[in-house]
Amino acid sequence: MPKQSPIPDDFDRPFYDACNEDRLVIQFCAMCSRYQFPPRRACVNCTNVNLAWQQVSGRGRIQSRVVVYDTPTSTLIPDQPFNVATIALEEEPDVTMFSHLPGVPVDEVPIGAQVEVIFEATPATGQKVPEWRVVG
Repeated sequence: MPKQSPIPDDFDRPFYDACNEDRLVIQFCAMCSRYQFPPRRACVNCTNVNLAWQQVSGRGRIQSRVVVYDTPTSTLIPDQPFNVATIALEEEPDVTMFSHLPGVPVDEVPIGAQVEVIFEATPATGQKVPEWRVVG
């Protein structure tokens, strides 16, 4: 499925640079020992502004899913219907990411299944983005 190509700015460049190296990094707050995603300028828990980018394992579990039958995004219309799942990270289950779950047929998303991150290059710019695949 073709992905939209993000254009990193100075704020989120560390995330996208790591993706291009097949590594998953997210923000970490040392003051309250919490991870957060998507990136923000301050910790959502304690408002600390000195956040670090920290590599995580790239493992998680499928928390929920929907099937998209009617998207307004023109580049995704040919691929309808498609899965969108929320992935809870192993290190911090409150942190979730989205995935199309490449290789998983529509309506066959195994809720609770273990997943691992993979990185796919987007067609317009080649920028890699994280996706997730079911393991086991």
